[in-house]
Amino acid sequence: MIRTIEQLNAVKEKSAEVVSTRVNKIDRGYKDVLVCGGTGCTSSGSAKLIKILEDEIKKNGIEEKINIVKTGCFGLCVLGPIMMVYPEGTFYSKVEAGQIPQIVESHLKNGVPVKEFLYSETVNGDEIGTLDDTSFYKKQHRVALRNCGVINPEHIEEYIARDGYQAIYKVLTSMTPDDVIQTLLDSGLRGRGGGGFPTGLKWKFAKASVNEQKYVCCNADEGDPGAFMDRSVLEGDPHAVIEAMEIAGFAIGANQGYIYVRAEYPIAVERLEIAIKQAEEEGLLGDDIFGTGFSFHIGLRLGAGAFVCGEETALMTSIEGNRGEPRPRPPFPAVKGLFEKPTILNNVETYANVCQIILNGAQWFAGMGTEKSKGTKVFALGGKIRNTGLVEVPMGTTLREVIEEIGGGIPNGKKFKAAQTGGPSGGCIPPEHLDVPIDYDNLIFIGSMMGSGGLIVMDEDNCMVDIAKFFLDFTVDESCGKCTACRIGTKRLYEILTKITEGKGTLEDLDKLEELCYYIKENALCGLGQTAPNPVLSTLRYFRDEYIAHVVDKRCPAGVCKELLTIRILPEKCKGCSLCSRKCPVNAISGKIGSPYVVDHSKCLKCGVCMANCKFNAIVMD
Repeated sequence: MIRTIEQLNAVKEKSAEVVSTRVNKIDRGYKDVLVCGGTGCTSSGSAKLIKILEDEIKKNGIEEKINIVKTGCFGLCVLGPIMMVYPEGTFYSKVEAGQIPQIVESHLKNGVPVKEFLYSETVNGDEIGTLDDTSFYKKQHRVALRNCGVINPEHIEEYIARDGYQAIYKVLTSMTPDDVIQTLLDSGLRGRGGGGFPTGLKWKFAKASVNEQKYVCCNADEGDPGAFMDRSVLEGDPHAVIEAMEIAGFAIGANQGYIYVRAEYPIAVERLEIAIKQAEEEGLLGDDIFGTGFSFHIGLRLGAGAFVCGEETALMTSIEGNRGEPRPRPPFPAVKGLFEKPTILNNVETYANVCQIILNGAQWFAGMGTEKSKGTKVFALGGKIRNTGLVEVPMGTTLREVIEEIGGGIPNGKKFKAAQTGGPSGGCIPPEHLDVPIDYDNLIFIGSMMGSGGLIVMDEDNCMVDIAKFFLDFTVDESCGKCTACRIGTKRLYEILTKITEGKGTLEDLDKLEELCYYIKENALCGLGQTAPNPVLSTLRYFRDEYIAHVVDKRCPAGVCKELLTIRILPEKCKGCSLCSRKCPVNAISGKIGSPYVVDHSKCLKCGVCMANCKFNAIVMD
């Protein structure tokens, strides 16, 4: 039980010696073997690798010299499963079970890294093999992700070794609630969940509300397609969120917090449960924390995967045990939120910044980023990009830097076409805006938004009309149905987009699309409905020529919309082998052996089976 700063520092000093082996690469006579235990690497078999590691280490009799650490996400997910060996900082990527015996015997036992299994990259003519020196990491600056891939998230001692629970001690013993709020205001921290509302201002409003009961909530209901920022923080550094929620409780006068996390995140849920239990056992969460009289408790609430529950009032309604639907505002949650009591709600990434701001000062955080967007931002980088994974960069970093330098560019020699930020609520950014600094205001100005941090890269093979349709399909399916503008309006948008992708659209439909988009934005009840038209508006703005090609020419320039494509067999390439005819599920291909075959377009499903089976590249779809 930790009741004093001396006891906390004693744990810190003892554990810091262990963690410094991997943080500062200090050789203490043993090796730390870090294996990614995040969802991505776990799905690739990292849990199995750990078991094999344990067996091989025991077989070689070096248990006393090796410390296996199951960490959170390292970030470079495309190379998983990832294994790091310290103090060297050696980086093994795409590790396979069959490689473990050789790595253990050669590297862990005899000190000779297995070069053929190491990640290697050439930067400015120099070959590098450590994770920190890769182009993926060079321009990153980790604040929210500082402990992910560094500590074992299931050991509270390792979090304490990295200054864990020092911030809440500082707050409880030397700061007033107003001091805490002013620090956040001065730091410029804005909510990382989408809207970018100033965090300190939100806390200030809640503190000003007079009530005997207040609540602190954490939004871990990450529903954007392709987004996994919050999940990774919870899996790799759960105590950072717990400690920050305690600070929020002190600042506004609350003694109860709730973390609303989606049930589809089993690893995150498990690690949160472990972290809460450990913090309670150590006296760092619960009653009379550090003997100051301040008490704070945290409960978990599992979401069933409804996208609308990412909206703050819908989330609170769900915690209350009701169907997740948004409520009209005002009154805002700071006045009347959870159980009709004053409540603040921030997302995981927002909380992950709080403790570092308290410990390092407002000016430290404000020194990063742009004038109106301070600090760093975490992005889940995915799509048509070489280095898919988790990226944290200072606000103001350009999209070009993220895509071309950190992300490694577009694979297969394809050209960049667009980047989608903000998920279903965001927009598509074209090549002419690659050099726009990424921050809240700039993204809104060019027709997108920050959102929670999903960043999906698209190349020349993507159809932007189809992309808009994809996001509208998602929104229609996830609409709670409470307001007419969203329930019916998004459905009508989807129907018009479907009509266009099937070659049945007209130029008048483009006008209807825009008119309906603006109607929905002005009349939907919640932020999710109001931003649902953004993918349509941004693609109309920047890729209108593709819409016109679909409508006027009845052609999909990217070759994606099947209804506008035709399967053709090139007679000059066809060898008359009949394989396509035999594989066609609807007998739409006929001909004679040795002569070119032909397609009956009245029967053709455009399924592509014939193309996949043709050995002579004689079949095309255009």
